Amino acid sequence: MSDASTGLAWVDTHCHLDAPEFRDTLSEIVLRASSKGVKALLMPTVQASDWDQAKKLANQYGNQIPGLVYTLGIHPLYINQAQDSDVDILKNQIEQSLDDPRFVGIGEIGLDYFVEGLDPQRQEYFFHKQLDLAQQFQLPVILHVRRSQDAILKALSKRRVPSGIAHAFNGSHQQAEQFIELGFKLGFGGAATYDRALQIRRLLQDLPSDSIVTETDAPDIPPAWLKEEGGRFNEPALLPRIARQLAGIRGIGEKEFSKAVWQNAMQALPRWSSLMTGNPNPQSAS
Repeated sequence: MSDASTGLAWVDTHCHLDAPEFRDTLSEIVLRASSKGVKALLMPTVQASDWDQAKKLANQYGNQIPGLVYTLGIHPLYINQAQDSDVDILKNQIEQSLDDPRFVGIGEIGLDYFVEGLDPQRQEYFFHKQLDLAQQFQLPVILHVRRSQDAILKALSKRRVPSGIAHAFNGSHQQAEQFIELGFKLGFGGAATYDRALQIRRLLQDLPSDSIVTETDAPDIPPAWLKEEGGRFNEPALLPRIARQLAGIRGIGEKEFSKAVWQNAMQALPRWSSLMTGNPNPQSAS
């Protein structure tokens, strides 16, 4: 039985639907996700060359996934391809996208102190410039946080960014509380399905229910079972199964969990909530 037939609606707050892995089978990827009850999906972008395509895809497939939205940003792993002028282009793109209800924020942005060969100062340049834009336009941000929690928290504390999501969160409990105090939700997905992910599972168990959102990061961060079952890469149709495991770790039912993470995602990105207000709210049926 699919999640669609059970009446549950799921939200994937981080899925790279425009990734090369999906290019040849994107219609099937979207159809599978929709059939599994994924009613809202956020597609972050990573570089300037992606921005027009993301907007196109969000509007093209929005009839199948009513809550298909996108954000615009420069990812820290892509700074070597980025030009300083991309920040000005991003500002113009944001201004042009404000009339598009499927545009919901800035991202994926952040700092990555794990991958070697990335200039930390150049990372910080793009991150801080994009945070400034988030403050200027009062838009939420989708954060890439890898071994950089404290540096990102410090940058956020100096600005008035309204809200956002710390994607694939894997920091300490104290750091989690600091993000929550700043108005952020914390993203959890396939990484928590591994038995060895003890820290992530502890966070899932202990954090307040209004601080958690679900994500796949597809085609990346595959769940534990995917390789065993012959899957090539992660995809948004796997989100409901991942979410059921997250609910089990928290010790709550999937219906309660589905409603909570939906509300949290909409609270983190108000433009997303406004879009769904114009559609029949899938959660009203569950």
